[in-house]
Amino acid sequence: MNTLFFDKDEPGGGAIPTRDQVRPDDTWDLALLYPTPADWQVAFEKLQQDYPKIAQFKGHVGESAQKLREVMEFEKALGLTIERLAHYASLQTSGDASDNVHLSREGQLDNLFTLIGESQSFVEPEIMAIPDVTFEAYLSDPALAEWQVPLRKRRRLKPHTLSTAEERLLALGSSALSGHRETFSQLTNVDMVFGKIVDEKGVERELSQSSYSSFMVKRDPELRKSAWHQFYAEFDAHKFTVASTLSSSIKADVFRARARNYSSARESALFYDDVPVSVYDNLITSVRANLKPLYRYLDLRRRVLGLKEIHASDTNVPIVPNIETDVSWDEACDKVLAALTPLGDEYVQTLSAGLRGRWCDRYENKGKRSGAFSSSSYGNPPFIMMNYKRDVFSDVYTLAHEAGHSMHTWNAQRTQPFQTYDYPIFLAEVASTFNEELLTHYLIEHTEDKAMRAYLINRQIDDIRSTVIRQTMFAEFEKIAHAKEEAGEPLTLDTFRGIYRELLEAYFGPDFVIDSALELECLRIPHFYSAFYVYKYATGLSAAVALAGQVLKTGDATRYLGFLKSGGSEFPIPTLQKAGVDMSSPAPVEATLQLFARRVEELEALLG
Repeated sequence: MNTLFFDKDEPGGGAIPTRDQVRPDDTWDLALLYPTPADWQVAFEKLQQDYPKIAQFKGHVGESAQKLREVMEFEKALGLTIERLAHYASLQTSGDASDNVHLSREGQLDNLFTLIGESQSFVEPEIMAIPDVTFEAYLSDPALAEWQVPLRKRRRLKPHTLSTAEERLLALGSSALSGHRETFSQLTNVDMVFGKIVDEKGVERELSQSSYSSFMVKRDPELRKSAWHQFYAEFDAHKFTVASTLSSSIKADVFRARARNYSSARESALFYDDVPVSVYDNLITSVRANLKPLYRYLDLRRRVLGLKEIHASDTNVPIVPNIETDVSWDEACDKVLAALTPLGDEYVQTLSAGLRGRWCDRYENKGKRSGAFSSSSYGNPPFIMMNYKRDVFSDVYTLAHEAGHSMHTWNAQRTQPFQTYDYPIFLAEVASTFNEELLTHYLIEHTEDKAMRAYLINRQIDDIRSTVIRQTMFAEFEKIAHAKEEAGEPLTLDTFRGIYRELLEAYFGPDFVIDSALELECLRIPHFYSAFYVYKYATGLSAAVALAGQVLKTGDATRYLGFLKSGGSEFPIPTLQKAGVDMSSPAPVEATLQLFARRVEELEALLG
C-alpha cells in the first residue's frame, strides 16, 4: 500500500496528517538513539537487571578514594542508560501521544525510576558521613580527578542530607508530596469546562486552556472581554478547590525545606544552584523601581487600540496589525543562521546541518505535543520539536530559541564529561533568549518596512514585559505566599487574592483597570507548583541581553562560546561572570529594563 505523505511546508496543505503520513525527512531520526523499539526494550530490561547491583556498595562508599570512584562510575553508567531510555520514550510520546505503546513505555520507566531512587538512597548519606579531612584527601587522589566538581557539589548538601532511613522515607513520599501538581493539572486541563463562544466570524468555538490565548489576540475588544470573563468564571466556580491545591503545594515546599534544615523554602530552592537570596531580592527591587515605562506602554496600547480604558483582556492583542508572512522552513533556517553568524563558522555550520537534517521534528501531526522544545541525552543529537507554521512569523523566533538550547547542549557535550555536561535552568534560558536577541537585531537591521520594524520592536517589548516584569511579579507572589506559610499564617483564598491584588496594583499602575476576577490569575499559574522557578526566566533574559550586546559590539564571541562549552562544570553565577555578565549585581536587570524603556519610546514614535 502506498503511504500518502503530507508536506506541511507547502502552500495549501490543509488537513492535519497522522504520524505515519508525515515525511520521514520532516521528523527526527530516533534510530540514532535505538535502531528499533525492540532495542529500547533490551536496554530497559538490562537496566532492570543492573540497578540492584548498587547494593554491593552499601556500607562501603567511604572506604577509600578508589571505592568512591567505583560508586560514582556505577551511578554514571546507570545515568547514561536512564537518560537515553527516557530521551527515546519522551520523544516518541511527544511525536504521537495517542499511541498506547509510547505511553506504556513511559509508564514502565516511571515505575522503574522509583525503585532505582530507593535503591540508591544510601549513597548520599554515606558520602556525607566521610570525615572532612578524609574527604579532602580523597579528592586529591588521581582516581577522583574527574569527579571533583560533582562531589564538591554533592558535599555542599551535607547540612541538608538526612540519615539513610530518613532519606528513604522522603524518597518514598516524594510522589505523595507532589500529588497536588497532578490534581491541579487534571482539574484545570480536564475537569474544567469553559463552554463555547461565538468568534468574530460567527462560528461557535469551544473555549479551553488552549484556545483562550487565541481569543486574547482577537482585534474585537468585546470578543476578548467576553472570552476573558467566561474563562475566569470557570476558575471562580472552582476557586476554593484550586486555592486549597496551591496552599497544599506551598505547605509541601515548606515541609521539605524544614525537613532538610533550610531556613526557608526559598533558600532551599536557590541553594542547589548556589544563587544568593540577594539575587532574587535585587530582581524584585530593580523591576519595582523601573515600572513607569510599563505604565507608559500600557497607555500606548490603550490609545493605539482605540480604547477608553485598558483591561487584562487588552494586554496580549498585537498593537501592530498582523504582519502577513509566508516563511518556509528553509527560509526560516536561513534567517536564523544569518542572525547567528557572529557566533562563528563552527556554530553556524553545525546548526545548519542539524536544522536541515534530522534533528528537528518540524510540523504538526495528530497526537503530537503542542509547543516546542529541545531535548538531548549525552552523546546524542540535541533534537528539536516544532509545530512550525509558515504563516506564523513568531515560529521563526521559536526555532531560534530552541536552536539556542540545542547548541548549548551540543557544545557542552563535546567539552564536558557526562557528570558535568548538564546545565541548570538558570543557565539554559540564557542561551535560548540570546539567540532571539541576535535574531531581533538582524531582522531590524535588514528591514526597511516601517510596519515590520514596529512589529519587531513591539515583539521585543512584549518579550521583556512577559519574561522579566511579569515573571518578577510571579516571583514576588511566591516569596510573599511562602513567607506567610512559614510564619504560621493561614493560606486561604482571601489570602491569595489579597496578595495578588496588591501586586497587580503595583505592577500595572494607577490607570489600569483591575477586574476582580483578575485576582484569581494566581490560581492558574502552573509554575507555582515548581516553586521559585519563574525568577530564572527574568534573570536568563537579562543575562542574554547583556551578552548579546557584548558580542554585537565587539564582534568577539569567544567568551560566550566558552559559556556554552562549560555546561554545568561550575555554579551559574561564576559561569556567567566568566562569560561577561555579573548576575549577582542588579546592573544586567536594570540595563534590560532601560532597553525596554527605549523600545517603548521608539514604538511610540513609529505609531504616532
